[in-house]
Amino acid sequence: MTNHMNVEFEALPENEGFARVAAAAFVTYLNPTMEEISDIKTAVSEAVTNAVIHAYGEAGGRVVLRAFLEGTLLRLEVEDFGRGIEDVEKAMEPLFTTRPDLERSGMGFAFMEAFMDGLEVESVPGKGTKVTMEKKLGSTPWVEAEE
Repeated sequence: MTNHMNVEFEALPENEGFARVAAAAFVTYLNPTMEEISDIKTAVSEAVTNAVIHAYGEAGGRVVLRAFLEGTLLRLEVEDFGRGIEDVEKAMEPLFTTRPDLERSGMGFAFMEAFMDGLEVESVPGKGTKVTMEKKLGSTPWVEAEE
């Protein structure tokens, strides 16, 4: 059985926290570890922040967060309908940013890759971007193994 949710919200910085909590709450019935919850929240935060800052800038727009659970596999999609990314491969390089004026580190995609098990970015300039992330829940041990 697949469980899913769709949430749409304005591309405002204050909605980043809402998206983090919504994604984390969606998986709570699986009793994830604190580390798994933290990973999910961090990845969603980065994806939503990218949409708010890079897709729309000051123009505003909408962001859609979709979450799918099939067994213990979580798939998250964060989609915007903003300016899109000209060169996805370049944008995914660590330290690359299009907004150095905002002191952005350029590590958003690198964090998403580090905290999730899979990352895919699809973008069409002028149409928007969809970031798809996957994480297998239950793979983190409750107690660290003793040596």
